[in-house]
Amino acid sequence: MFKKIPCTIMRGGTSKGVILWEKDLPKEIEVRDREILSMFGSPDPRQINGLGGADSLTSKCALINPSSSEGDFAYTIGNVSITNPVVDYSSNCGNLSSAVGAFAVDEGLVMPQEPLTLVKMFNTNTQKVILAEVPVRNGKFFSEGDYSISGVPGSGSKIMLDFKNTVGSVTNKILPTGKAREILDLGGGEKIEVSIIDVATPMVFLRACDLSLKGVEMADEINSNPDLLKRIEKIRSYVAEIIGVVKNREEATLKSPATPKIAFVAPAEFGLISRMMSMQKLHKAYAVTGAICTAVSAKIEGSIVYEIFKEEIKKEAEGVRIEHPSGFIDVEIEVHGKGEDLKVKRAAVARTARRIMDGYVYVST
Repeated sequence: MFKKIPCTIMRGGTSKGVILWEKDLPKEIEVRDREILSMFGSPDPRQINGLGGADSLTSKCALINPSSSEGDFAYTIGNVSITNPVVDYSSNCGNLSSAVGAFAVDEGLVMPQEPLTLVKMFNTNTQKVILAEVPVRNGKFFSEGDYSISGVPGSGSKIMLDFKNTVGSVTNKILPTGKAREILDLGGGEKIEVSIIDVATPMVFLRACDLSLKGVEMADEINSNPDLLKRIEKIRSYVAEIIGVVKNREEATLKSPATPKIAFVAPAEFGLISRMMSMQKLHKAYAVTGAICTAVSAKIEGSIVYEIFKEEIKKEAEGVRIEHPSGFIDVEIEVHGKGEDLKVKRAAVARTARRIMDGYVYVST
């Protein structure tokens, strides 16, 4: 048996997702997730029987709730696993958040103001407020413009997202273990140095060279190396246990495939090179939440990212440029203080968004 559910498909940044009203879905989480999995055609590597695009960047949803005491409305991001019957709600998606901000203007969740409408979005995944500056014309989101971002063809209007309120997004600490850098003992004589930072999303940073990589590798090269993927996931899963996302590291891949995120970094001429994993595969661009965390980490003395970020750039730049497989992403950042007392005054990224389709999706019940 099938039923139809109203939905909107939007691109936000380098992600694409299905936007749903929470009221149109079952209240029971297990039943709701079964319907979302059916919607996306998961689990199936091709997602041939649903809306998913067989890529972690296009296997996401946003559930909208117009009621929120913290912001103009609330939204929940679901990272829909392609290969397992799991919808992971442990982290936000910054790219898709830009689409959510535009959707909120179009759907009357905020009072539109021209030329920019400030949208306060309460993200339930992290229990944090994200601010979006959405271009508006004639009372609706205006998507046309000449701003372009790496990883997306063409151009659009600029949506600014500010994540200044997202320190300690999951762990409530900018340094979940109290250290800017530490050595993990993975067992079997294997040790590796990492930095664990939590701003916008918890992340594990390590040097590309410590994985015998240069840092400039592309998705095909990383994703076709099962031994390397296994090692990276082993490190990520260990940290998932350390920061309390899962009780046992062996559960991390299934129960929390999206949190924490993990990235390996290397120096670049005007910033740093970073490669980030997304649901156990190399991200073809860079997650916005990951970019925010990476940029703040570049300002935390003692962290691996701070070490990689060139000294002359630290003194001159107010922003941080991160090179990724599709190009680069710039983060406007202002921080004060040091270590666990670091205060983030601004952590903003520009994105574009576009509404692609409105209609109904049919799901099995």
